[in-house]
Amino acid sequence: MKTRISLLSAAALLALALPALAEGTVDTSSWNQGGGEQDEALHLTPNHENGIEVYEVCSACHQLNGWGLEDGTFPQIAGQHKDVIIKQLADIRALNRDNPTMYPFALPSEIGGAQSIADVAEYISKLPMNPNNGKGPGTNLALGEQLYKDNCVRCHGAEGEGDDAKFYPRIQGQHFNYLMRQYEWIKTGKRRNANPDMVQQIQGFTDADTEAVLDYVSRLKPPAELVAAPDWVNPDFE
Repeated sequence: MKTRISLLSAAALLALALPALAEGTVDTSSWNQGGGEQDEALHLTPNHENGIEVYEVCSACHQLNGWGLEDGTFPQIAGQHKDVIIKQLADIRALNRDNPTMYPFALPSEIGGAQSIADVAEYISKLPMNPNNGKGPGTNLALGEQLYKDNCVRCHGAEGEGDDAKFYPRIQGQHFNYLMRQYEWIKTGKRRNANPDMVQQIQGFTDADTEAVLDYVSRLKPPAELVAAPDWVNPDFE
């Protein structure tokens, strides 16, 4: 009970700390500030056993297999690049990315310091991915493919593989509904740690463009060696 109260208090403090932006302003000042826990965690040697222990906290939302939920409430994080995970965790903890749901569970008091970030990021990156992620409606895939080739390949890669060294996330295999929500938050500035180049690039996308391109993205398949069998169960939590 005490833990729950402390988490709720932290969430309330976070809500008060969120910056108020002028209407129409897209704030991307938190894109890649670096320093602090991010830089520290990037240079630490991960501890697998502690990664398992820390991930048990994460699994309450992301599931034991790291596949999230098909409805997009929680993303698939299994197979995500290690350095991308480190950046996002550090950003959430430093209030560079607003995530009131996750923030209380990502605090040092709950999972530990920079070493724990490195440990759990490595662990998550090695989890096999969901072979049946949530897909879009499939109604305008030709447009989606063209938009993706014209606008997204330079950063996210031809197959949505991303680039760990540049903190570009793997988006192949991600749930359509989660992609839709994050895209909207990036476009409107709610997700403040988004790449400014992407924010600018998508401002002219219509709703139909958005649905088409993310529908296409949701159908990009990870390499077979990164994907689990549909009935895979995480052996670390059996």
